[in-house]
Amino acid sequence: MGTATVATPLLGGSGGQQEGGEGRPEAPPVRGRTPRQALLQVKRFDPWSVLKLALVLAVVLFFIWLVAVGVLYGVLDGIGVWDRLNGTYADLVSGETQTGGSLISAGRVFGLAAVVGAINSLLFAVAMTVGAFVYNVSADLVGGVEVTLSERD
Repeated sequence: MGTATVATPLLGGSGGQQEGGEGRPEAPPVRGRTPRQALLQVKRFDPWSVLKLALVLAVVLFFIWLVAVGVLYGVLDGIGVWDRLNGTYADLVSGETQTGGSLISAGRVFGLAAVVGAINSLLFAVAMTVGAFVYNVSADLVGGVEVTLSERD
């Protein structure tokens, strides 16, 4: 997703390795000692990895959107809202030649919801990728976002 560089360790510890023991993991923190902290800077987000992640999230959000529309449609259908609206529409256009069908149907609702969801998903993925480019340019100017990581107590 991005690269991070270690700026400086803030507190305690030996920097990850013990003397003379190259490659061995450090022993667990001793009780009473404060946890080690490291200050990191997020310098750059790879736009390609941001796009891939955004597309995966967009697909998930698309399906969540369709489920939400389905639940809302089912609830409104259960209380008879669509029947009333379709009845009112039929009464208003009864003098004209009616092409058949209802004003609001499950096919129309889900079709429109699918189109709106697909457009939103595409815009979401594009916006995230453009955001990565904007962040990279901004981070070059001001140095990025600083994050402090710490061991658990």
